[in-house]
Amino acid sequence: MNVKISSVVIIKLFVLQCCISISFSSSDFDFFYFVQQWPGSYCDTRQSCCYPTTGKPDEDFSIHGLWPNYNTGKWPQNCGSQSSLDRSEISDLMSRMHKDWPTLACPTADGMKFWGHEWDKHGTCTSFDQHTYFQFALDLKNKANLLQVLAKSGIRPGNFYGLESIKQAIQEGVGYEPYIDCNVDSEGNHQVFQVYLCVDKSATKFIRCPILPHGRACGSRIEFPSFSSDSNSSHKEL
Repeated sequence: MNVKISSVVIIKLFVLQCCISISFSSSDFDFFYFVQQWPGSYCDTRQSCCYPTTGKPDEDFSIHGLWPNYNTGKWPQNCGSQSSLDRSEISDLMSRMHKDWPTLACPTADGMKFWGHEWDKHGTCTSFDQHTYFQFALDLKNKANLLQVLAKSGIRPGNFYGLESIKQAIQEGVGYEPYIDCNVDSEGNHQVFQVYLCVDKSATKFIRCPILPHGRACGSRIEFPSFSSDSNSSHKEL
């Protein structure tokens, strides 16, 4: 009898330990990468893009994601197997989501698949609920205001600029050095694709990056392509 009781106790302790481990792992990271992308560079490639069902997005940076990371350069992912994104949890954020976090992937879509992927892969590894995770990301975009920050330094879509000039403008506006990820347009020009900023674990304050990501290399002079209706009229809009 004592053996049976001991076995039951051991099993219960093991299950409890696993649960505690899981709960801690959901917020066991050091900082966030807050990643925004430039739609003109997303669409201005051989692969092109598809505008979302809500129509062509504004000529502004859009959110790619809010990604928890470790100081080692590694990151947690897919921390919750049964917590898929629930539309009702972010219903009051929907207009901001369509404006500031649109999908440009093909085929055309309303964004739920994109947002669901970001929640499943990254959001589940935080201590936030779904609404908090997305609201904090939306608030960070407004706080950074990259397009305005660049414009104040005379950097506007439709021209080539020095990579260091772009980084310096963002650092002066946000307070911390960004990481710039580039891609290549259909003519082979390097262009601003994604901007990484680092954020503390509360997802409310920008910080100096403990470690910079490994992205695609940029040349010393890169394109900041326009996303006006005229320059992107050939892209898919299904």
